[in-house]
Amino acid sequence: MVSSIYKIIPGIIFCFVIAYSGIYLSDFIGIEILNLKKSPISPIMLSIIFGLLIGNIFHINNFLLEGIKFSLKFILRLGIICLGIRLGLLDIFKVGIVGIPLIIACIIISILVVNYLCKLLNISSKMGSLIAVGTSICGASAIVATSPAINADKEEVAYAIANITIFGIIAMFLYPFIAYYLFSGNELASGLFLGTSIHETAQVAGAGLIYAEQFNSPKTMDIATITKLVRNISMIIVIPAISFMYLRYNIDENNSKPSIISMFPIFIIGFILMGLIRSIGDYGIQNSSLAFKIFTNNDWQLIINIIRSIAEYSLAIAMAAVGISTNLVSLKSLGIRPFYVGFSAACCVGIVSYIGIIILNNFSI
Repeated sequence: MVSSIYKIIPGIIFCFVIAYSGIYLSDFIGIEILNLKKSPISPIMLSIIFGLLIGNIFHINNFLLEGIKFSLKFILRLGIICLGIRLGLLDIFKVGIVGIPLIIACIIISILVVNYLCKLLNISSKMGSLIAVGTSICGASAIVATSPAINADKEEVAYAIANITIFGIIAMFLYPFIAYYLFSGNELASGLFLGTSIHETAQVAGAGLIYAEQFNSPKTMDIATITKLVRNISMIIVIPAISFMYLRYNIDENNSKPSIISMFPIFIIGFILMGLIRSIGDYGIQNSSLAFKIFTNNDWQLIINIIRSIAEYSLAIAMAAVGISTNLVSLKSLGIRPFYVGFSAACCVGIVSYIGIIILNNFSI
């Protein structure tokens, strides 16, 4: 047992150093250079890039491999479980019933469009599933959470994250101005548009900050952030559903379809429980100013922030391991077609969001 721990420690430390570099550079670019409160550049993407560069330029010593493998499997799952702390279910009601139908429509239509295009362009169903969840829910986090459930390859994970990150960053800089023009400064409509049409949570926050600073509308930033949080909560349903659909139509060698219980990724239970813990704690704060009748609001926020940091670092470590283990030659072999799908899906989500808001505007906005 002790010898096994010693074998994995060097590789974990190696991945941690790469991950920390990605997180540091992400904060430096977003906070120091762009002067934003939160960086719009995903540390997960930077961790993958650094890992790719190191893994493909330098020879990785064998004594690091066990820790890299451990990071790919177990630290990844730890990060996904801790990710659930972001998903306080009570925040659904802050957006109101107006935004939920729009979010559902964007998720369903983007998944259908991605699946159709993947079949049309003869792209693997694994890649299609990763692009679908990345576009429809919350970018890299959803891709990372889905990948072990469908046994996605490292190359497919890296490619899918690069795909949605590129189009998400473009949207982050363009959509605040497009939203202001399309909705004539309507704060609710603009916030809903930013929250439903941009992939990553960090990118939505960045777009919200750009809108708030350019058009003096902090309320729009709040609406966009909460809308994105509601999208994130859909991971609880969408990821197991997509995993089920993928495995249902990719049967095993015995040509038998496994049961839904065997398909359900167990670590998602931890993810859901973490979201439930967040919800119960938030409910206690709202009603008695104590989470679980023990923690004050300051203590509870500190606990949430610690678990968020664990999630961020765990996922960044796992993605550094993904980058190190990925051969760029094999990544190139996936071709350019998945990028066509990602671009089409990004445009589709934006169009559906706009049309949905116009329809809702006639009723309630």
